[in-house]
Amino acid sequence: MKKKLSSMMLILLVMITILSACSGNNTAEPAKETPPATTETVEPVKPAEPVEPVVTDDGKNDGVFPASDMSLNPAPAANRADTLIIGMTAPNGTFSPFFWSTVYDKYVVETVFDSFLEVQGDGTYKESLAESIDVSDDGLKYIFKLKKDIKYSDGTPVTVKDFLFALKVLHDPTYDGESDILSLKIAGGQNFYDGKAKDISGVKVIDDNTIEINVTEKTAITKDSLGDIPLLPEAYYGKGYAFGKLDSIKELNDKPIGSGKYIVKSYAAGQEVVFVANPDYFAGAPKVKNLIFKVTTDDTKLAMLQAGEIDMDAVTVNEDNVEELQSYGFIDVTITPTNGYGYIAFNHKVAKFADVKVRQALTIGLNRAEIVEGVYGKFADVINVPESKVGWAYTEEGVETYDFDIEKAKSLLDEAGWVVGTDGIREKDGKKFKIEFSATADNPVVESLLPIMTKNYKELGIDISPETLDFNAIMAKKDAGTFEMYFAAWGLTPDPDNTVYTSDGAQNDIGYSNAKVDELMKKGKAELDQEKRKEIYKEMYQEINKDLPYIFMYQRRDMWAVNGRITGFDLTPYKHFTFSLNKVEISK
Repeated sequence: MKKKLSSMMLILLVMITILSACSGNNTAEPAKETPPATTETVEPVKPAEPVEPVVTDDGKNDGVFPASDMSLNPAPAANRADTLIIGMTAPNGTFSPFFWSTVYDKYVVETVFDSFLEVQGDGTYKESLAESIDVSDDGLKYIFKLKKDIKYSDGTPVTVKDFLFALKVLHDPTYDGESDILSLKIAGGQNFYDGKAKDISGVKVIDDNTIEINVTEKTAITKDSLGDIPLLPEAYYGKGYAFGKLDSIKELNDKPIGSGKYIVKSYAAGQEVVFVANPDYFAGAPKVKNLIFKVTTDDTKLAMLQAGEIDMDAVTVNEDNVEELQSYGFIDVTITPTNGYGYIAFNHKVAKFADVKVRQALTIGLNRAEIVEGVYGKFADVINVPESKVGWAYTEEGVETYDFDIEKAKSLLDEAGWVVGTDGIREKDGKKFKIEFSATADNPVVESLLPIMTKNYKELGIDISPETLDFNAIMAKKDAGTFEMYFAAWGLTPDPDNTVYTSDGAQNDIGYSNAKVDELMKKGKAELDQEKRKEIYKEMYQEINKDLPYIFMYQRRDMWAVNGRITGFDLTPYKHFTFSLNKVEISK
């Protein structure tokens, strides 16, 4: 079969990962950074005998498809008995529970830190550091009891005072991370934020292992949101902290200390993060002593898997890549639906994108189906709402599909006052319709998207100027607001609550504002009955579908390639691989 696209962008899924519910339910993801040159040489790997494809035309495209012939395992992998090497896009070095912003940094955070609760494979939460959590009948009081005798990797004891410290940092007025802690309405939190109180009155430390938190409004996500906040040692992170001054905490972003499964040993930007197992991990020391997150790209990961240089990586799921991974013989392939979606963002502070007719025209005038088919084939679907099809709140009822229609798109632009000039480019009020578009370099999605977008938009009378950058550079432009349009993706948590589309939301970096969306998001968060919440979010998604803050692109499937000698991972749409690292084993 001719290769259409042979590698993957591990989307901005911004992975999320699971992003703490108090910061919304989205995590940004992407790809790219050049890995170090490999110094180890290996003999060529003999290809496996042909095998039947694991993916068939009968719709059975999910599951774990085991290696067919482990005798083909290359020597570098087969001889690596105490080290697990996982490939991924380069983290940016922000290994802080407070300030991480990409799923790759989040992977490090989840490996090093723990919280009261931990997400399970089905998207529910269970106790991790928590011995118990008691909730009052009115949903306004939460008592968290910490398990006894837990220590950080530097030997200091974990206490609930560390949780109080985290809450103070998240309530600090200079905090500029992803969390939207104020939305949880902790009693006294706003006064602390405003500088009117030195303490958060609704938080009471009962003893070293017990803390009481009082809120002024009950919501469906309060318990999980509080329970998902990592504990970190105040003795380390709080040394230079004072109200309104977080610089000393940020200086420790690449030098994390937590109570988690592994300890960061070293970090080389653009190359790797090296860990060693935490021998005192409260749930039992990891079975694999050494762990490395090694930087890969879409152009290198398959070769590195084949050569045994890495044991695991996320690979774009398409028929070519599935067949290639199977041909190696020694790779277990896991394919699951993605709890996330790809999108193209508009900067709503740019005048031309403030008009909904323009946003609708740019959606209808882009052949999304052709783009998605070119990259993922049958492993992805065009979507029209910002929710994964595996999510309980997903709906297609009353949703416009925005099928590709150049003539309709032209008509919408005409109605918006953008007329075709003598040079074929539309203009309005003396300004040409030009779009500066940012996307990740060396990315198969972008390789499919750009030529189709350029062709489609040229036919609409739009001059598009694309630039390709590494993921972290695009995130920097997003944070600074110096973009017009960019391509990315969100990874989601099981709950649809988020701050991406709420006015002034912590994750709203595009300047979008819609009073009806704000109202429905607030209403959905406050409702405790899930069936009633479904109806609220259905109405909210219908409004977003009409207003189009983004061009919604696709929901795809995820594919993890794992060397067959590695066992113990629990990979689901809701749970990152990091949560099962202490269960992983390497067989002989």
